[in-house]
Amino acid sequence: MENLEKVKQETGTGDQILFGMPRLGTSIVLGIESWAIATLYSSGFGLGEFLTWFAIAMGYLTIAASQFLLGWLSDTKYTKLGRRKPYIYIFAPFLGLSFIFLLTPTYFLPDLNDTSSLFFWLLIWDIVFRASYAVTTPYQAWMAEIFRVDERPKVSQVQNTFNYIGNGIMSIFTILIVTTYIDLLKGDVNSTPPLIYILPVLIFGIITVVIFYLIAIFLPTEPYYEIRSNMVENLKTILKNKNFLLIVLMIGISGLGWTMITTTMLKYTEDALNLGFNEYLIVAISLLLCIFLALYIWRVRINKKGKKTTLLNVFLLAVIFLPITFLALIPMENYLIIAIIFIVGIGIILGGWFLFPYIVYADVAEDDQKKTGEL
Repeated sequence: MENLEKVKQETGTGDQILFGMPRLGTSIVLGIESWAIATLYSSGFGLGEFLTWFAIAMGYLTIAASQFLLGWLSDTKYTKLGRRKPYIYIFAPFLGLSFIFLLTPTYFLPDLNDTSSLFFWLLIWDIVFRASYAVTTPYQAWMAEIFRVDERPKVSQVQNTFNYIGNGIMSIFTILIVTTYIDLLKGDVNSTPPLIYILPVLIFGIITVVIFYLIAIFLPTEPYYEIRSNMVENLKTILKNKNFLLIVLMIGISGLGWTMITTTMLKYTEDALNLGFNEYLIVAISLLLCIFLALYIWRVRINKKGKKTTLLNVFLLAVIFLPITFLALIPMENYLIIAIIFIVGIGIILGGWFLFPYIVYADVAEDDQKKTGEL
């Protein structure tokens, strides 16, 4: 890596902004897939709960294997386009297309009342989506190969900015537009999607592909350097790092809970609270404000109390807060107040969690570098 640092081309602010832009597309498409697909297929298209969640679970099982495989393959062979660009060119179109296909089965299946066809459509395209999302692995690895050490914090800040913008767009689209389409489907499952739904879906899918292609075309190919990729040695190194193993275990186990929250949040507001468009508008604004405000509050608390204490606070708050969902069992004329309280709490909790995976992995990498002299 030291030899690589010596031959890197100097990059400017434009390169840093361009490199961070794919996070806009990936945040939007992954967020919509995570938040909306389960509700869209079960509450909207009428696919059974078991079949819906089974298909989504198969998609999640694809993630680990595809990200490991794509990362390893991109490490092993250097081409005329470098190590990372070929995989960006190949997998970015699959990511965009599978997203579009997932959200628009109406245009491809003759009858959405056919449960078998709908199930296999969801199963196949969710697996393709999750597998092709692994394009983010060579993309992220590329950062260390084209940007100097002193430039990487700026690039990460740009990525985070595009992440936040993407999450904001995703939240508004999911809570306002997807729910409107779901209500339309409850009358006729084969209803043609409204333009306000189909147009953003196409734009999001196309933007994701185009931005990845832009960075592959306009950013410099990383210089050649040798990567001694030995899976056995890498595994031994990982097993020696107890902090890394504990963090992976923590993120993996807690990730099950966070996944349940994000995938069922929309279904809860749609099926249990039965909100209307104006109420969803209030909920969407509340969620956006709370997530961005929470990001600031949790950052301040990290500086004052430290990462470990703050992370425990996030977990405890989630455990204490989530039983509020039982309030939907109380008969009421309108559940808007409960919806706002629920969304505000979820926004604060998720805002805290969103900070930590990036922070703790960076801390472990820095700690390991100090001990071993390698990053």
